[in-house]
Amino acid sequence: MEINFSELSPAQAYFVMTQSIIPRPIAWVLSENQNQTFNLAPYSFFNAISSDPPLLMFSAGKRSEGTDKDSLTNIQRSGQCVIHIATAEQINQVHQTGTALPPEQSEIDEYNIELTKFDGFALPRVKQAPIAFGCEFYKVDEIGNKPMSLVFVEIKQAYIDDAVASWVKEGRLKIDSQQLNPLARLGGLEYSSVGEVLQPD
Repeated sequence: MEINFSELSPAQAYFVMTQSIIPRPIAWVLSENQNQTFNLAPYSFFNAISSDPPLLMFSAGKRSEGTDKDSLTNIQRSGQCVIHIATAEQINQVHQTGTALPPEQSEIDEYNIELTKFDGFALPRVKQAPIAFGCEFYKVDEIGNKPMSLVFVEIKQAYIDDAVASWVKEGRLKIDSQQLNPLARLGGLEYSSVGEVLQPD
């Protein structure tokens, strides 16, 4: 099958990309609403892009009426967010928080998600998520014919569950990916977990 992207509609291009660029890590982004409640939303156009400074990036589209997503609005206003790496066991909560709620209505309250204090950072974190990055707003770039916001944030603090990580020689952190079992995004309504871990010969 040969696919010429110039012959595709934007929707068709999106489906080809999301079905074939897999698995994709998910940024489960917590931010503070203007009314002091918390927004929590998943983004699967996400990755680490720099270690000096330590930057993460996620891509946020617009709401159906053309306004910015709550995550972007909140991060630009407050300058902070917490990006979580969720586990496969949290698939239902992650999927539920991807449903659009009215601005300033909290997914935390709607889906009974428990938060806990994030030592060393101003915002809380999702208690059951084994990895959380306390981040400060770095910059945002808007690109594309149907504008997408590339949100860049700098990691200031990290929480990693001791059950999935340990320090090894030369001060390197080793995370047991199978023990972590992170949730990843496939196409459509499909997700995946780590499964078998492979190493080269």
